[in-house]
Amino acid sequence: MVQAAVPEIQEMTIGEAVNARTAALPGFHALGPPDLVHLTKVHARTNVQEAGTYHYVTGIDTSSASIAAYLNTLTYSYAPGEGQIWFGKHQNWKIQTGVYCCYNALSRVDLRVRVHIPGSVEAFVIDERGEKHKANEQIMLETYVCSVIRGILFADDEDYNITAYRRFNPIATREAEEKFVDAFSKLVTKGWQLGSQLEVQVPTLLSNNLITTFFKYLDMTGRYTEGVNLLEKLRSKEPDFAALLARVFLDMDEEVKAVQLLHDSIKIAPRDPNLLDVQSRFCMSKNRLDYALATAKRAVSSAPSEFGPWARLVKVYIEQRDFQSALLTLNSCPMFPYHNTDLHRMPVAHRVHLPFATEGVLPKIMDDLPGEKESLSVDPELARLPAASLRGTFAKAYELLVEISHDIGWDMLLKYRAKVFIMEEEYRTIKSDNAGKQKKNHSRADSDASRTAVNGFAASQPGSVADDGESQDETVASPEPDVVKPEQSVDAELVKGSEEHHGSSAISEPTDMSTPFKSKRLCERWLDNLFMVMYEDMRVYTLWRAESGHFKSQQLPYSKSLREWEILGALANRLKHTEEASEAFTEALNVRISSKSLKGLLDIYTEKGEPINILNTAVQLTSYEHRWYKEFSPSLIIAIKKLVQKEGSQKLRNMIHGSDYPASVIDLMDDYFELARQFRWLGYEDDDDAK
Repeated sequence: MVQAAVPEIQEMTIGEAVNARTAALPGFHALGPPDLVHLTKVHARTNVQEAGTYHYVTGIDTSSASIAAYLNTLTYSYAPGEGQIWFGKHQNWKIQTGVYCCYNALSRVDLRVRVHIPGSVEAFVIDERGEKHKANEQIMLETYVCSVIRGILFADDEDYNITAYRRFNPIATREAEEKFVDAFSKLVTKGWQLGSQLEVQVPTLLSNNLITTFFKYLDMTGRYTEGVNLLEKLRSKEPDFAALLARVFLDMDEEVKAVQLLHDSIKIAPRDPNLLDVQSRFCMSKNRLDYALATAKRAVSSAPSEFGPWARLVKVYIEQRDFQSALLTLNSCPMFPYHNTDLHRMPVAHRVHLPFATEGVLPKIMDDLPGEKESLSVDPELARLPAASLRGTFAKAYELLVEISHDIGWDMLLKYRAKVFIMEEEYRTIKSDNAGKQKKNHSRADSDASRTAVNGFAASQPGSVADDGESQDETVASPEPDVVKPEQSVDAELVKGSEEHHGSSAISEPTDMSTPFKSKRLCERWLDNLFMVMYEDMRVYTLWRAESGHFKSQQLPYSKSLREWEILGALANRLKHTEEASEAFTEALNVRISSKSLKGLLDIYTEKGEPINILNTAVQLTSYEHRWYKEFSPSLIIAIKKLVQKEGSQKLRNMIHGSDYPASVIDLMDDYFELARQFRWLGYEDDDDAK
């Protein structure tokens, strides 16, 4: 097994990291932070306390014996006389005590396991008031489940890229799988208490972080049969689990069973939004958009306050190329504010030690360290792009908006926008015109004449309803590389203010069915902002491509910093320009190896189905993340599992072992084939099978 390095943060005062965590307990509202490991070190000869250090970790079995075993492995990492360096000095100390802190999000307590080395093991819990209690079996079970959830959901989450954070696979063996499945079946009815993904407003029995973790586990291991068996048992007690069972049937290509189950279940619960969403997704996969539309509408009616059913309906409209309905539906989506993660402020560190692993790191990763000023060399326009900071429902809504733009183009998107939403200048002009007409004459005849004049004026405006989106005005169709800036839509507060100032009759005109606004709606401010976010993305992307083309035509070198290439690659990816994204990520890797670029390329190669590129990128990413103490990535495991299913494990193993990669790097890759053996991935074959 390849030895992993251990990062550390040294405290100013011994124990202040654990105290800071205790003080922050009342503020944890979701899953809590990663587990905290605190070590007290003493001088190897005098036993005088020298330092308190800590690091974060996820994926460790939180039973007392397993935690003690983990802390014991750390003693070998710091054994005196091994010649390792710590904070620039040869080691001359040993670990005296270790404290492992793991948050229980169900009971809202923090499990603490204190190990004296050598000596006793003590397990207890600290509640939100800082009081100490015994840890019973139920607390230990709940804490274990919470640790698995964090281990899987936090592993690839960019919001948890924190210093000195080790990540391990919590379900790496069949024994670990059996333990998780047993714990899942016991606590699944409490899953709604564990919160949910950002796109879910109210966690439910079927929409919560525990269920999300369960499906991620199935995706990593491919153990769909075991998932079916478990859900069948749960369904016998709670019929609502039929929706989850149907999802598993579809994931394992048992479509006949899935359809029969959906048919029977929807007859019993015709308004179950989870069943309807699964049915709509299936109909879309079969290109029966008429069925998908009807089902998606029923799902929205059943769960109007949730984002998921609305997003599915938007997708159906996009597939039908009914972009006007797609925009109107997107405008109606319920949006939820983004809440920060449960990461709390830690005391100022005395020192930070981020050592290299002695094995498993490619030479170009070992030798190619970042420059001191590299992070500062970023174009301000790239650094300020707002789309990169979108989270939750706003990020999903932006993806849907980009999907529309990718299908019809930016200019046509603006035309549809002007067609379905009331623009501010249009509203102000018509309001002013109507007010003048009403002052001159209040008769019905004059009012009709006023409407005619207003309609004539609206027809002369580019992008209005009257020109039906066919105007070729240069404000809509601008030449490259310019990108048209979206016109501001009318603010609902403006309409409200007009009503308060002029009375209700003053605003009755724009909303009357006989006016130019009869089929228009007020654009929600968040959606208006997303148009501006996309405009910034489009503008910067277009300028980048024009600049790049100019340099190439002049045969001049075109260089940017690593961070700039990463931002450009992510930008192109957001806008669904995969070739340009691949180009930017490749250029970033020419500057220095980076995880963002490797992950971006891995996604692109996986989507295209390029096995050689997938394998080479996976090797580099595995080695890079091993250097930064990340021994587990669900997305990387899933990508390799798909590759094994397509190419076969024996072929891939032979390709890796026949390469010129260092032996320790090959050993890291063999861990994936060990997972394939443990969970019998489709496409796996051992040496006996190959013979």
